[in-house]
Amino acid sequence: MEIANKTDATPASLFAGQDARPSYWLTRFVILRLLGLVYVLAFLVAVNQIVPLVGQNGLLPAGIYIKYLGIAYGSAGAGFVRLPTIFWFWHSDTALLTVAWLGLVLSLVVLAGYANAPLLTLLWFLYMSIVHAGQDWYSYGWEIQLTETGFLAIFLCPLLDMRPFPKRPPPFPVIVLFRWLVFRIMLGAGLIKYRGDKVWRDGTALYYYFQTQPIPGPLSRWFHFLPRALLKAGVWFNWLAELMAPWFVWWPRPGRHIAGVVIVLFQLTLIISGNLSFLNWLTIIPALACFDDGFWAKLLPRILVRKAAAAAETAEESSPMLTTSWIVAGIVALLSIQPVLNMLSPGQVMNSSFDPLDLVNTYGAFGSVGQERYNVVFEGTTDDTTGGKAQWKPYVYKYLPTLPDKAPPQIAPYQPHLDWQMWFAAMGTAGQYPWTYNLVYKLLHNDPGAVSLFAGNPFPNRPPRFIRAVLYRYQFAKPGSPKGIYWTMERLGDWIPVVSKDDSRLLKFLRSEEWVK
Repeated sequence: MEIANKTDATPASLFAGQDARPSYWLTRFVILRLLGLVYVLAFLVAVNQIVPLVGQNGLLPAGIYIKYLGIAYGSAGAGFVRLPTIFWFWHSDTALLTVAWLGLVLSLVVLAGYANAPLLTLLWFLYMSIVHAGQDWYSYGWEIQLTETGFLAIFLCPLLDMRPFPKRPPPFPVIVLFRWLVFRIMLGAGLIKYRGDKVWRDGTALYYYFQTQPIPGPLSRWFHFLPRALLKAGVWFNWLAELMAPWFVWWPRPGRHIAGVVIVLFQLTLIISGNLSFLNWLTIIPALACFDDGFWAKLLPRILVRKAAAAAETAEESSPMLTTSWIVAGIVALLSIQPVLNMLSPGQVMNSSFDPLDLVNTYGAFGSVGQERYNVVFEGTTDDTTGGKAQWKPYVYKYLPTLPDKAPPQIAPYQPHLDWQMWFAAMGTAGQYPWTYNLVYKLLHNDPGAVSLFAGNPFPNRPPRFIRAVLYRYQFAKPGSPKGIYWTMERLGDWIPVVSKDDSRLLKFLRSEEWVK
C-alpha cells in the first residue's frame, strides 16, 4: 500500500526508482493542465452553440424546460435541489452567454497553470449548470464525466494558493479517487460492450465501427479498410484496455504504470481514428493518476521537474486539506454503491447519474455498434413541388457526412452538437426527436441561429418555400474510387415529408410545445 506524500521529499526522490515512496507534484500539475484544456474546449463549444440550441429562440429553449421542471417539482427551489443549475434563476440569452464566457476565461487561467479550490469549484458549478439545462444536447456521458472529474480536481488544490507548484502536497486520497474514476470508466465501457452486442464478443465490431461512428475523422476510412485480421486484433486491444488494464491501476508501481500506459495509448488510438468530442481527452485525465513523479520526471521538461522538487523540499502538509480529502473519499465511497451495483447487473445501463450533483456516475460507450450508416439530410427548395421537378438543395452539416466529395474532417475534441444529435436521430424517427420540427420551421424562416449550426445557407437571399428531411445510407467509397470521392449515398426515403412555413399541422405542433406563439 502506498503512503501519503511526505513533507521531507527531496529533488532526488523525484528521479528515484522502485524503492522510493511515490509523490504526485508533477502528476497534479499535468492533471490540472489537461483538465483546464478540456474545460476550455467545453466552454468554447457553449459560447458558440448554446444560444441557438437552448436560448430563448433556440431549438430546445431552456426557459420552457425550466418552467415545466418547476411545475413538476413544485417550485424553483425544489427543482434546484433536484437538478442544480444557475439557470433556475436567470436563463436569458445573456445569462447563457455570461456563464459560457466566464467559464471559458476561468478555464484559460487553469490551463495557464493557476488553480485553487474556489476557482475549480466555480468552474464545476458553471459547467454543471450548462449540463443540467442542456437537455438533449448535453445528454452524453462525457458531460457528467467532466462534472465528476472537475469535482475531484477541487480537492487536489489548496484553498487559496494558485501557484502551479504550491507548498501543499496533493492529498493521496484524491489521487486514489482519480484511479477509482478511471477504473469505473474503463471497466464499465468494457462490460457494456461484452453484454451489449455479439459483434464485440465475436471480434467483428471494428468491421463496422469506423464507418458508422458518429462523426468519422480523416483516418477513419483508412482504418475501415484495414485487413480484417488487424481489425479483430483491435477488438482484443479494446478488451485489454477496458477489461484487464483497469484492475492493474491498484497494483504497485510497475503494474500501475503499465496499466496507465495501456489506457492512455488506447485513448490516443480513439483520438486519431474518429471524432468522439473531448471524451478521450477527458478519460486520459484520471488515467494520469496511475503515474507518480518518478515517471513524469523522465518525460517533462527539467524546469518543471526542478520546480516540483523545490516545492517538495519546502512542503507543508495541511491537516484540513488532508481531512477534507478523506471526507470526500468517504462520500464517494457511499455514492459508489449504486454505480457498482449497476456495473455488476446484467441489465447494466451506461452514462447515468445517481445523485443530483453528478458526483459518482456510471459510464460506457458503444454498447452496440450499428452495421449500417444512416444520415438525415435537410433539403430545401424555392420551386413548386407539385410537378416533381423541384430542385432541392441540401443543408450541409459542418462535420457530419453530407456530400460524397467532402472529406471527413478532424473536429474533436471540439463538439458540434447538432451533428451529434442528428447521428442519433437518423437511427430513429422525427417523432422521437421532436425538436427537428422546430429546426425545419426555423430553416423555413432563415433563422440566423438555426442556420449557423450548418456549414452554410443554401438560400442566403430569401428563405426556401419548402423543406424536407431525407434519409440516406452512406458507405465509405472503396479504395480505387475516383479521386476526391469519400462516400457513396443511397436515398432511402423521406424522414420528414415536404412542409412549408404555413403547414397547419406543423404550426399546431410547434404551438403545443410553446416553440412558436
